[in-house]
Amino acid sequence: RAHQHPGEPEALLAIPNAPDFGEASTGGQLQPELENMHYTKWTVNNSSSKPGLRHWYLPAVCLFAIVLQTAMGQNGRLVDDSVPSRFLGGNRNIHVYLPPSYDKQSTRRYPVLYLHDGQNVFSSAGMNIAFGWGNWCLDTTVDQLCKDGKIQEIIMVAADNGRARYEEYCGRMNPVRALASTNAVSTNANTAFENYAAFLITELKPRIDREYRTKPDPANTGVMGSSMGGICSLVLAWERPDVFGRAASLSGAYLVEGTNFLNSVLHGYHDKPKPFRAYLDSGVIDFTMGGDDGCALTGQVVAELRRIGWTNNLNHYVDANPLTPAELEASGLRRDKWPEAQTSQHNEFYWRRRSWRALIFLFPPATN
Repeated sequence: RAHQHPGEPEALLAIPNAPDFGEASTGGQLQPELENMHYTKWTVNNSSSKPGLRHWYLPAVCLFAIVLQTAMGQNGRLVDDSVPSRFLGGNRNIHVYLPPSYDKQSTRRYPVLYLHDGQNVFSSAGMNIAFGWGNWCLDTTVDQLCKDGKIQEIIMVAADNGRARYEEYCGRMNPVRALASTNAVSTNANTAFENYAAFLITELKPRIDREYRTKPDPANTGVMGSSMGGICSLVLAWERPDVFGRAASLSGAYLVEGTNFLNSVLHGYHDKPKPFRAYLDSGVIDFTMGGDDGCALTGQVVAELRRIGWTNNLNHYVDANPLTPAELEASGLRRDKWPEAQTSQHNEFYWRRRSWRALIFLFPPATN
């Protein structure tokens, strides 16, 4: 059965389009086959059908076609779970995306991308979540990118945020020790970020590697997030490149903790580059991140990484063009969100549109 989101007409599901596949993330060349691509995410028995038109009536024949596409396994599937954590003092909900071939190729192993703010990233969350900005549609986006041969098939593991989201994501560590020596006995001696990192590294990742067919090495393990989740991802890869060999930061909140990561960590670093691949982006306008969606500070972080020696393993993108009313009309975004969408790019709507760039850079097609 097709699940209808609140506030939508009974006979018509109007679902906003997913990402803007406008330009390649390396070199800025247009990809005509991806330009202006629209998706609809249909959910049938907790599985996903083939992307289709942005608006579609549902006669019985269409429902049959949706069920048929799902049965053929052309898209990935989602699994919800809960992981107990000593470091977080309770259970943390997670959502796992398994790629289309996972149930067909029983010996194949896959790279893994870990995601913050997990309750917002997959289409199962609906389009009214996140104050009406909608979810990231990462499952739909990855389905299409895999189908088009733009990325490897990957497993995605999305962990929900907790009540202490700022403290868990801000990257603040005990100044007398590195993250690699986080106290594994007394969680009270750790900062909230250190406890969250310990949850990811010593509790969640081992469980995922044990229960799913993963490629567990750092070259095949990534981490991605936006805003606070953006700085969290970069700090995790910086401190533990032996675990996370790929990191993506969308609209990263580098102003937090007195710009500590930029001024106290990067500025004072004069050793060789650390072995991880990094994608950073931002918009140019907002009203919560210094007025520019963190563009200036993100640029400074990128400049420091380049000074240290990052070259081909670094990708920086600036979305300099907030959408016009005509583009917002075509996007399917709720009309009541249009004024804010023209004055702020710090939201799930814009992250949904840019996420494909990070995915293509972090997990390009495997070369045999």
